[in-house]
Amino acid sequence: MNLVSDHIPPLLAAALWFALAAGALWHVRHCHWRMLADRDNLNVFLGASVAILVLWLIRTGIKPGLSFHLVGATALTLMFRPAFALLALALVTAALAVWDGELMAFPANLLITGVVPVTVSWLLFRLIDRRLPNHLFVYIFANAFFGAALAISAVGLASTGLAAALGVYTLDYLLREYLPYYLLMAWSEAFVTGMVMTLLVVYRPQWVATFDDRRYLQR
Repeated sequence: MNLVSDHIPPLLAAALWFALAAGALWHVRHCHWRMLADRDNLNVFLGASVAILVLWLIRTGIKPGLSFHLVGATALTLMFRPAFALLALALVTAALAVWDGELMAFPANLLITGVVPVTVSWLLFRLIDRRLPNHLFVYIFANAFFGAALAISAVGLASTGLAAALGVYTLDYLLREYLPYYLLMAWSEAFVTGMVMTLLVVYRPQWVATFDDRRYLQR
């Protein structure tokens, strides 16, 4: 979803910008920025961000504010953990906001396509990490495949709820013409994320912060 600035009431926009500033301040103070001081880590982070930007540019829409594209948030969360995954998605969302000329909608779009899927992906990872065995099959299919499907479904539900609450479109129209397609996209998101994470943990496991050979392979 890519809300346009006209869809956001001024009071809500101000509140979202305030929340964004508070979140940015927390990130600045608590993120382990030393990770990006390493040139290899920085290159991987920037490369992943550019890849997600290209993925988001492959989009289609039915009406203003109602667009469809893969998200990639689960892959970023597994690769960099939530703080840097949100940073990457914030950079991508900001780039598209500047490109589309919709800066006032930036916080709302970041909330829907950044905070929501990263939170879902991370909570699922933590739950699986505690409840299920440390196994490569579990990591790929539960965290990457199922996690990505669940994350993009959450994006569809959140964007539908927000658009209906703001009165942008009626709930009946969104449930009939918008949400079902997001749920159908869950398969594509799951397949792409599962494939990418499989290749990474096999050939570049050092790029995946949540993967450890000793836990998922040697045991």
